[in-house]
Amino acid sequence: MLNGEPYFEDDEAAMEAYHQAMREEEADEASDYGCSNSENDDDFQPSSSSRRKAGSRMRKSSLSKRKPTPDIGRLKMSSSVGGSPPPDDDVSIHSLDIDVTGDMEPLSALQTLRARERSIREHIAQIEREIAELEKKCGVDKAGASDTGQSKPDIDMNEFKAPEWSVPIRANVMNFEWERLARACQFDVILMDPPWQLASQAPTRGVAIAYQQLPDVCIESLPIQILQKSGFIFIWVINNKYTKAFRLMRQWGYTYVDDIAWVKQTVNRRMAKGHGYYLQHAKETCLVGKKGADPPNLQRSVASDVIFSERRGQSQKPEEMYEIIEQLVPGGNYLEIFGRKNNLRDYWVTIGNEL
Repeated sequence: MLNGEPYFEDDEAAMEAYHQAMREEEADEASDYGCSNSENDDDFQPSSSSRRKAGSRMRKSSLSKRKPTPDIGRLKMSSSVGGSPPPDDDVSIHSLDIDVTGDMEPLSALQTLRARERSIREHIAQIEREIAELEKKCGVDKAGASDTGQSKPDIDMNEFKAPEWSVPIRANVMNFEWERLARACQFDVILMDPPWQLASQAPTRGVAIAYQQLPDVCIESLPIQILQKSGFIFIWVINNKYTKAFRLMRQWGYTYVDDIAWVKQTVNRRMAKGHGYYLQHAKETCLVGKKGADPPNLQRSVASDVIFSERRGQSQKPEEMYEIIEQLVPGGNYLEIFGRKNNLRDYWVTIGNEL
């Protein structure tokens, strides 16, 4: 003890004493409100006076200048980037847990939850707007590649209307009635963008996956072979799934005949480079397979096998792909599997669980 302050042999001992004093002080405050910080109220607890003395001694020491770790559970989800004021209704992490199992009437509970949902959606919308502003100022597009321009915003699904002659089917492809569809229609062209499962469930190179991935065995189980007696299949593939995609083609009765490369561009027509394990990826590939006889309305050599098109939302493919298919087999029966709202197109049947 030096000049009334505790002396410690090393920094580790000093930090241990500091944390012990903080724990005792918190326990003392909790006891004042008739509660305990201990998981077991039967555990031995030091007296309030000893805790106050320990806390007092440590507050006088130089270690008291250190700020304690903030309580993350008390932080508010506020949106104040760029100087804009946060919404009036702050949403704390704990406030999201609403107890509707008590005496509350079911209708009142439902109204409460819906009001909470609206509030949360407003917060999310505000945060997204501010993120978009910062991305625009920093020249960063939504996939993380730096550029002087901003990618085209995603479709506002709240105001979205399906094309008049499109046929959207919202369904889980894993338990969809494929046999019934096959009996109703045989397709000239099938387009697939499978949600391939990445090698890592938690990508670490700045990649955030916003859709559910499927293991290969689930994609294998789809009865694609019954949907076509003859025609083409187009399969979007990622780098580590080429071999698997070729195996699927053979399994479903197709022969690989061609491929299409999509070179991604920014709004300024520059190459939009993304993340890759060895090289920066700036393209995606769609494999083309064929089975049976040529469709009677087949038109050869009508389009290039390279698409130069702006990158849009995550996993959103270029419109030019649909144009190529419609030029290759004009007036055909078209089916897209794993489709989304932004994929809907006149005279196409689109199946997916995000429609």
